[in-house]
Amino acid sequence: MIFSYPGLHAILIHRLAHRLWGWGWRGLGRFVSHLGRLLTGVEIHPGARIGRRLFIDHGMGVVVGETATIGDDVTIYHGVTLGGLSGRPGKRHPDIDDGAVIGAGAQVLGPIRVGRGAKVGANAVVVADVAPETTVIGIPARPLGAPSEGPTAGYGLPTTPCDPLADQITALRDEVAVLRREVEMRERRAETR
Repeated sequence: MIFSYPGLHAILIHRLAHRLWGWGWRGLGRFVSHLGRLLTGVEIHPGARIGRRLFIDHGMGVVVGETATIGDDVTIYHGVTLGGLSGRPGKRHPDIDDGAVIGAGAQVLGPIRVGRGAKVGANAVVVADVAPETTVIGIPARPLGAPSEGPTAGYGLPTTPCDPLADQITALRDEVAVLRREVEMRERRAETR
């Protein structure tokens, strides 16, 4: 793990870049950060604040913006962006609270908060706060249902499958069945007259 795990390397390099950034050596901090991106495929701005035991799994393509804050025991999968929605000065990147899981390809954008123990499903686009212990999925991301409980299947998804599109199709089929019954009743009434 020490010699061949890019997620770990990215965090170690970030710790050095962040320290340089904090000492006011911003150019050198950016350069160290740039080297880290070249070596690991993970881009973490030296101004970002990262807690303990961050786990970046399959880190390629992870981007963490300057004003992002990541708590302790957070898991981030590949292709995740913790990005901003504007270039204006000030807070413009998300805060990820302790124990959160951000699934592969998810985009968490703007000065929002992903609450403690929350899970962001793979490829979700999050542009609003996520409550603690809640799982969000989709574009734009929305809660899966009740607060998340029990085991997960990885990538921030619950073990029970959920398909919002299939749910919509099922609702439409039910509505069509009701309308067909109504049409049949009206046709029978018309025949008896």
